[in-house]
Amino acid sequence: MLLRITMKKWLTKIGDNRYFLLFILLFAYVQSIYLRFLVRQDINAYTFTPEAALSSLCEAGVLFVIILFFIKRMQPTGVFRTKVMIKVFGSSLFTYLIVMKIISLVIAILFDNIERNFNGQTVIYTAFSDFLDGFIYGSFFLTYYYYQKNIQHQKQLSIYNQALAESKIHQLKAQLNPHFLFNNLNVLDQLIEEDKHKASDFLNEFAEIYRYVLQASDKKLINLIEELDFAAQYFNLIRYKYGQAYQMRIDSKNVNGYIVPLTLQLLIENAIHHNLGSIEKPICITITVAENISIANNIILKPNRKPSSGRALNNLREQYKLLTEKPILIEQTKTTFLVSIPSINTHEI
Repeated sequence: MLLRITMKKWLTKIGDNRYFLLFILLFAYVQSIYLRFLVRQDINAYTFTPEAALSSLCEAGVLFVIILFFIKRMQPTGVFRTKVMIKVFGSSLFTYLIVMKIISLVIAILFDNIERNFNGQTVIYTAFSDFLDGFIYGSFFLTYYYYQKNIQHQKQLSIYNQALAESKIHQLKAQLNPHFLFNNLNVLDQLIEEDKHKASDFLNEFAEIYRYVLQASDKKLINLIEELDFAAQYFNLIRYKYGQAYQMRIDSKNVNGYIVPLTLQLLIENAIHHNLGSIEKPICITITVAENISIANNIILKPNRKPSSGRALNNLREQYKLLTEKPILIEQTKTTFLVSIPSINTHEI
């Protein structure tokens, strides 16, 4: 049973690396043709027979097993380190020469030709030949091995970065949801004191909107149309408290693409939090959707306002950094504050 499992494992490895082994076989075949022509100075049917190439493939297989043995002992992580690789290569090459001599000795004993195969000149020649073959095929194998390891490492790194990004996005969103809830509960508290009927209407609409907030929080991106509809609904809540002191206009020229959920709500809230609107001098928020999504408002700063931590905008920046190479642009003059958000296509992430 154990032998069957081991054989199956090795057959799987051979199948996975069949193109590399085919390359080794073809290289050995071309090498055998060249050496035969070089020695005999003649081309005939024997020149093209494949037994020498098959023998070289088997010998290379022995070398590959030895190299894998030393890699597992000296470099179990598989991460490329030049010093360790040289040590692995040297140890493997030395062991390979010894193994090949033992195999040659066993064959010579079986066929009773020790004197012919193990005289001084033959031993030096075969050792030198084995050394060259080991160096060439070992170099091929180590190059291929570390190339495959690098591909695996890059895939693992990509998976890790994606998981890390999703985890970070989740954490960032987790910071925003309680903030959204807290602000609107404050509005509800004030409305209860001022107008209980209006407070009741506000609570019903807020429940519908917060359902969207909970659903959107589980998504990395959301359709821009849905986010625009939500922004309009959210601004209706604002009017319960402020009336016409804050106004909003949406100019949609291109609604294709996706956006980080609750982006518009956060920027609307940011404009209201920092600016004091009135009937005479309202704060006008304009959302323009073209190639990018721009959210602009006039500036009438609240007196005695607390210094802004900027955490909301930094939070938003961090989310977009993880999702797209296009940056968030912020422009501020004495009279206007504008934030430009990139519209994201799903193929970008």
